[in-house]
Amino acid sequence: MSSSHRHLTLIPGEPTPPEAASRSAEAAEEELLQVGDVARAVGKTVRAIHLYEELGLLKAHERSKGRYRLFTSDAIVRVRWIGKLQSLGLSLTEIQGIDRARSDVSSAQSAAARLRDLYEAKVLETRAKIDELRALESELVASLDYLAGCHTACESEVKVECCPSCERHPETPPELVAGANVH
Repeated sequence: MSSSHRHLTLIPGEPTPPEAASRSAEAAEEELLQVGDVARAVGKTVRAIHLYEELGLLKAHERSKGRYRLFTSDAIVRVRWIGKLQSLGLSLTEIQGIDRARSDVSSAQSAAARLRDLYEAKVLETRAKIDELRALESELVASLDYLAGCHTACESEVKVECCPSCERHPETPPELVAGANVH
């Protein structure tokens, strides 16, 4: 089943639109997954999948005769989306808000605009975080270089208490080293 299909709400007693009937046939042909299958496919716990359901972020397609929740492969796409938003720093409550905001609009264009606005903001935040991590990486490399000098310049008899005022290094220690040497 394509992940780009529209979700239709069927009203009991109303005629079934042809595309909904074909989607139902597709779902019937598609292998339905139990909650454990979904969890394994995305590397989440069964409890996490249940939590997403409780929060309204995920819906089971149907239940088996044994009352097991059954999902289509769309559930895997949905849980991966939730996980990616969490990796971007969004809480489940914020993800619920995104979901609500998308369902509160009347057009696909408005829903897409809301999602686009969120993603544009997240791109800026992500780029700022990448810059911050690159600066930390540079400081880690400088710290490793500095500490490599400790290995060759320090004698085994030198006490750690001497490190804050080390005269064996001509350069000032990086903050990651200096901070470790003072209390």
